[in-house]
Amino acid sequence: MKHVGKKNVLGNRVIDTLRTVFDPEIPVNIYDLGLVYDVRIDDDFKVYILMTLTSPNCPVAESLPAEVHEKVSKLEGVAGVSVDITFEPPWDQTMMSEAARLELGFL
Repeated sequence: MKHVGKKNVLGNRVIDTLRTVFDPEIPVNIYDLGLVYDVRIDDDFKVYILMTLTSPNCPVAESLPAEVHEKVSKLEGVAGVSVDITFEPPWDQTMMSEAARLELGFL
């Protein structure tokens, strides 16, 4: 049971870290933008992140996933990080949190 608790705590820290990563063109973090589709932590404390970009031609297509990898890798307790990009389903504004929509004036 202790193992599960550690994974939950680490998962919360990973999400907090993802909230420090911003698409430079949008003043909202990638987590609240809805660009992060999945965060999983295996029993060896390796973190798997499935994310997307606002568009396939996004100018930060290389730097944004690299920033995610770098920041999450630095978290204490993380044994490894894998960041995969997908465009299925395509991102749209409905994936944003209510706070993000409010920040961007969509509410």
